[in-house]
Formats: sequence, C-alpha cells, structure tokens
Amino acid sequence: MTQTVLITGGSRGIGRATARLLGERGWSVGVNYAQNLRAAEQTVAEVERAGGRALPVAGDVAKEADVVAMFDAVTRAFGRVDALVNNAGIVAPSMPLADMDLARLTRIFDVNVLGAYLCAREAARRMSTDRGGAGGVIVNVSSAAARLGSPNEYVDYAGSKGAIDTLTLGLAKELGPRGVRVNAVRPGLIDTEIHASGGKPERAAQLGATTPLGRPGSADEVAQTIVWLLSDAASYVTGAILDVAGGR
Repeated sequence: MTQTVLITGGSRGIGRATARLLGERGWSVGVNYAQNLRAAEQTVAEVERAGGRALPVAGDVAKEADVVAMFDAVTRAFGRVDALVNNAGIVAPSMPLADMDLARLTRIFDVNVLGAYLCAREAARRMSTDRGGAGGVIVNVSSAAARLGSPNEYVDYAGSKGAIDTLTLGLAKELGPRGVRVNAVRPGLIDTEIHASGGKPERAAQLGATTPLGRPGSADEVAQTIVWLLSDAASYVTGAILDVAGGR
C-alpha cells in the first residue's frame, strides 16, 4: 500500500515542492488549498507527472469542520492518512507591532497557530495506535523567525512560528509512545511567494545574500528535508527542529 500524506498549503511554495518530491517517490498526496483551486490543480498535475497520485482538497485550516473534512476526503480517496505536512501559513505587510490592528493579529494566529494545532490534533486522532491508527509522521513547518523575532517586520508571524516549535516538542513526547513521530523544519530566507504577500517580493534575494551561504534557499531544498523526516531514514528522529536557513 502506497503511503499517503496531507499537505496543508500545498498549492504553492514549499508545499508544492514537497508534494512534487513525494510524487517522485510514489506517494499519494492530498493537496490542501484555501482559495486558489487552479494552483492546487497545478500541484496535483506535477505530482501525477512525477509518478504519484494526488487530490486537491479545499479547506481553511482555521476552521475545525474544514480540517475534519480535509482528512476525510484524503482518507476516502486513498484509504488512510499516514503523514501530515503542517505547512499552511500566512504573513502580512511588514510593520512594528505598535501599528498592527486586531484583525491582522487575529488572522495570523488563527491560521498559523490554531490551524496548525487543529491539523495536528486531527492527525493524532487518526494515526495514534492507541486510537486504532497505524502510526505515522507529522512534519510541522516553522520558520527561522521563531528564533530571530522579526523585529519591525513580522513579530506576529515570528510568535506564531514559536508556537509551532513548542507544539513540535510537546507533541513528539505525547505521540512517540503511540507510533507517531513529530518533527519540524525551520526555513530561513526561502525564495517563495510568501515574501510578496508580506509586501517585500525581493526580501529573500536581498537578505539571502547576507547569510553565511550567501544566497536565499529554494523551496526544493526545504522539501528535501521534509521528505527525509517523513521517510524511514529518519525512523529514530522525533522532537527535532531542523534549520534550513543557510546558517542565518
């Protein structure tokens, strides 16, 4: 039986790169998206061209009913969910905290924190061996911002990713005895569309040049780390938070 993964925020960037790489390895992939069906369908096509199977799955991770429906859809299509890549996340235009309004803060934490916790909870309910599951793997996508703080830019985003680090550490201890490994990656300055959504499309290229490796990273480089954590090659790795940040 082929392995099945649900990737939240799978229609672009790191999510898409991870889906494509898993497709090359024969995985079945649920490609979650919030609004852009066309982008999700493009990811699905790339997975299928690579040799895997894929399904676009609509849902807002900040809504409990949507999260349950996403897991149900993937289970119906592929039999069960063996892994979760908890990747969905948003950022907003850069500014100091003093200038952020409540609507912005609420949405950042609803998607990046509540959404990640809801998805991890649903994965735990379905994968845990003490609940009838077959075990599995969760990889949370954090950010180097969690340890850098992103002052004057995105302290809200940074704080939301700090919560992902804590989730990873605690949940790994909860679920290890129940057959589920939980790890995280912390990408740094990665050349994806998220910087444009924060109002700075050139941010990765500009700041990437200041890293020890002298360049921004690519979504594929982060995806390689995620796929390793999902694989049996990482069978004794849980509770780890791996920086993919060029030394920054």
